Amino acid sequence: MMRTVLILPLIALFQCDRDESVAGYGAADTSWRLQEIDGQAFGASAILQFPETGLIAGHAPCNSYQGVLNAPYPWFEITDLTATRAACAGLEAEGTYFAALLAMTESELSGDVLILRGGDGHEMVFKAVD
Repeated sequence: MMRTVLILPLIALFQCDRDESVAGYGAADTSWRLQEIDGQAFGASAILQFPETGLIAGHAPCNSYQGVLNAPYPWFEITDLTATRAACAGLEAEGTYFAALLAMTESELSGDVLILRGGDGHEMVFKAVD
């Protein structure tokens, strides 16, 4: 009985380091290319990655970006999103991408497909990059 009491706090300590975000449930170590927003094909290139626990990063149509992922799976919340400031012809698409990404509140991972959902039926569909 005494051994069990001593082991339980150690198990709890190791559990605290577990990534409870979508990254910890299979999205890490993969680059996710945006396929569509709200059922419409996304004509520009946008990549989402989960480089380490609690962070997102990627490449929008013009700029690299990073942010903080604050929610346990299946929830999805990004804060402190920052991006480089290069100009290109895809700035309008980039604005659409960032606005959609920040509005997402839920994630679903199924094999090589990552779906992010927000209020009012908004949805972003990503596919794993080989």
